[in-house]
Amino acid sequence: MADHQPFPPGARRVARPAAVSPCPSCGDLAGRGYPGCRYCAELVDQYWLLDWQELLAAEQLAEGGSGERELAELVLADEVGRHPWTCTDWAMTLIVCSQCGDELGTGPVDCVRCAMADGLRWSWDHAGYPKSITAGEHALRVARAILRAPHRARAAAVGSWRLLLPFLLVGDLPTVGQVQRIRAAVLAGAYADLAGCTTHVDLASFPELPWRRPEGSARTDHQPKPHPDAFRHTAHDETAADPV
Repeated sequence: MADHQPFPPGARRVARPAAVSPCPSCGDLAGRGYPGCRYCAELVDQYWLLDWQELLAAEQLAEGGSGERELAELVLADEVGRHPWTCTDWAMTLIVCSQCGDELGTGPVDCVRCAMADGLRWSWDHAGYPKSITAGEHALRVARAILRAPHRARAAAVGSWRLLLPFLLVGDLPTVGQVQRIRAAVLAGAYADLAGCTTHVDLASFPELPWRRPEGSARTDHQPKPHPDAFRHTAHDETAADPV
């Protein structure tokens, strides 16, 4: 397999959209229909696919060819940090779990192999931060992973990341406090109201529910941008505490 620099960055081969816009296919904000909407799926997945195609070219393999699945197995078996995190994720989409038969990492919550594969991928983020993966890229990675396997996460977490994905695509990154308020609002049944927000500022400024804030406490709108640990997602986190 071709040599690579340690922890090569991912999702940087194509420029991000300049602004959030409606999807011409599903009508929601572009990206929010991932992965069911084809346009949204292509918009999101291009950042992963371009890195994977570069790896295929380096290995002189054709996309969809007989050697692609073998390469995916090798990537997942290799040491953490040898390939871009996007290639790890894409390799998982090409592998069928030997235990449950679903896409690796997206099977039932009781599938041990899926849980192990999903948990292992996040070690890249902790070792590669901040130069090889930014907090925004990590959040984008978490959103994609959760939306590919929504049954493995709590409904409020799924709804929150779905709402945020269009804004993550253009480089916006909410603070921890903003994410917590969005999640609380989704939990309270306000998803439809939040979905009407067309800017990151509007979404992040959605009124905090009174019962979520202790009396006399300050708002948390202006927290600094978080370390990836603030958005950390593993299979264990989903059974204990959601990543948002």
